[in-house]
Amino acid sequence: MTDPSSQSRRSTLSIDVVGAGILGLWQALTLARAGHRVRLIEASQEPFAAAQSRFAGAMLAPWCEAEAAEPIVRDAGIAVMDLWREAFPGITTAGTLVLAQSRDMTELRRFARLAPCHIVIDASRIDDLEPDLAGRFPTGLHFAQEAHMRTPAALAALLALIRAAGAEVRFGEPWDKPGDADYTIDCRGLAARAELATLRGVRGERLLVRTRDVTLHRPVRLLHPRYPLYIVPWGDGLHLIGATVLESEDPSPMTVRSALELLGMAYALSPAFGEAEIIEVSAGVRPAFPDNVPRVVRRGRIIHVNGAHRHGFLLAPALARIVADLVAHGHSDWDHAAGLIAA
Repeated sequence: MTDPSSQSRRSTLSIDVVGAGILGLWQALTLARAGHRVRLIEASQEPFAAAQSRFAGAMLAPWCEAEAAEPIVRDAGIAVMDLWREAFPGITTAGTLVLAQSRDMTELRRFARLAPCHIVIDASRIDDLEPDLAGRFPTGLHFAQEAHMRTPAALAALLALIRAAGAEVRFGEPWDKPGDADYTIDCRGLAARAELATLRGVRGERLLVRTRDVTLHRPVRLLHPRYPLYIVPWGDGLHLIGATVLESEDPSPMTVRSALELLGMAYALSPAFGEAEIIEVSAGVRPAFPDNVPRVVRRGRIIHVNGAHRHGFLLAPALARIVADLVAHGHSDWDHAAGLIAA
């Protein structure tokens, strides 16, 4: 086997990408388009059946994420938003609307202080943006540059692009150690915990509902001191309802309490959700590092890309750009690389 430092000077490398969630998909696509011989390896038989990415709200919301995330999440996310737009025409750029009930105006003011690049809007402007919420909220925040997508469609589109780029895709193939590839990019999430000691699980829960009685045109976040809610419109009457921060590694199904809290907050946003059909109830455990920032961890011929937490869709293109630099040159000069590479 050739020393990795000399491999980095070769124009074409053989690369195994393990794990076909959102991080693995962007790694495989970026590396294949760079001219490398890529194999995407996934243990599940069906695409995305075991990927935590399927639970994601799939929002490109770097400014909103600044409310709770490290600055690198916002900065790197902003820098790569155009990569998503180039890859997937299904992106909708209609911004994000952040609201709070009258009793929670303190939460809205706190959010406005921490999350930049928004416009404070009054009730009439809220009515213009979201007519089905007319008369319900006196003020809100509009993050006009943010975007969202329909999660299953985005994942399927990336997989099609990977195949079109010439990568080999292997589903139903377990993986336990590197093969003969020049590099292995490990994107297995919590399955890589033995190699990444600081990785922890963060529980995510969501509901998928269908209603023709309320139509949203952009993600709406309803703030609450205990359980902030987001609703992402998927079109065709479908809305994804989720909560983002549950410090638990319990992978069991959603509890009645959690379902009631999510449904109650959706009802508080608009009583029209009271007549919605519940299409799916799901929960999963996402990988996260202590500071909740995804990282690239290089260990010889193995490069771990992990810790997506709630930022997988936002930062997957950034992490892929960094790894492409590492395998080609041994380092990355990208402005935001240092904040996403583990020391």
